[in-house]
Amino acid sequence: MDSGQVPEDGNATSPIWVSDRPAEDRPTSRPTPPASTYAPVERASLRSLLDHPKYRHLRRRALIAVGVGVLAGILLSSWRLGVTAAVAAAIVDTVLRARSNSTVPAWRRASVAERRTEAQLKRLERSGYRTLHARAIPDSEAQIDHLVVGPTGVYAVDSEKWDKRLPVRVQSHRKLFHGPFNQKPRLDEARWEASQAAELIGGALGHQVTIVPSLAIYGPAIPWKILNVREVDVFDGSRVRKWITKRERSLTDAEIGRIYEAAERVLPARYPEP
Repeated sequence: MDSGQVPEDGNATSPIWVSDRPAEDRPTSRPTPPASTYAPVERASLRSLLDHPKYRHLRRRALIAVGVGVLAGILLSSWRLGVTAAVAAAIVDTVLRARSNSTVPAWRRASVAERRTEAQLKRLERSGYRTLHARAIPDSEAQIDHLVVGPTGVYAVDSEKWDKRLPVRVQSHRKLFHGPFNQKPRLDEARWEASQAAELIGGALGHQVTIVPSLAIYGPAIPWKILNVREVDVFDGSRVRKWITKRERSLTDAEIGRIYEAAERVLPARYPEP
């Protein structure tokens, strides 16, 4: 039974207040804390790290180094030379891997042809031309490698790297061949991409926009300067700038800006930045 006394501070739960209840009425121990709901953390071992796909190349490199080191040590009867050979093997493997791999995924890297065209188009910026690279056609797998908007008009440029050992020829301005291979599907695709882009941009602006499709070919010799095949201009990739700038001026700076902004909206980047 309690004595009825109350601490002077009025707080019956004060940590300095001692009750005079019998010992058997008091709790004999504190309640057991609830079991932890967290799973135990497993320590990472060297073996588990090496088995991880991210570090698998390190295991391969270590095996190569050990194998070369042991073999060199036995053949040369010197453990020092074996260690030297192992280090050299690891270095060689590192260099070869660095040359054959990139931190940028393969599907995001521009082809050699695209990079060469992009370098040429960059030099047109000071003349008022603006370019969008790798723009997707919505609801399809197609893309326009380079969409150029400038004083002389709007152009869709697809960059192609073909085998230089095979000749390029044309029949009746309707058939394009690379060696024995008919390039009609590629021409039709380039024309369709340009027409889709023109429809989307024109719809965004409220008026018709004309986009000239083209194939810029790198590799084999092209026996003409510029040739229109199935409504697509075909030429050597080194002529991209001349093909664009040798036309008459048809757009003002304001029109260029509006077309470029509309194209940027309706033609999404194929590989958007994260």
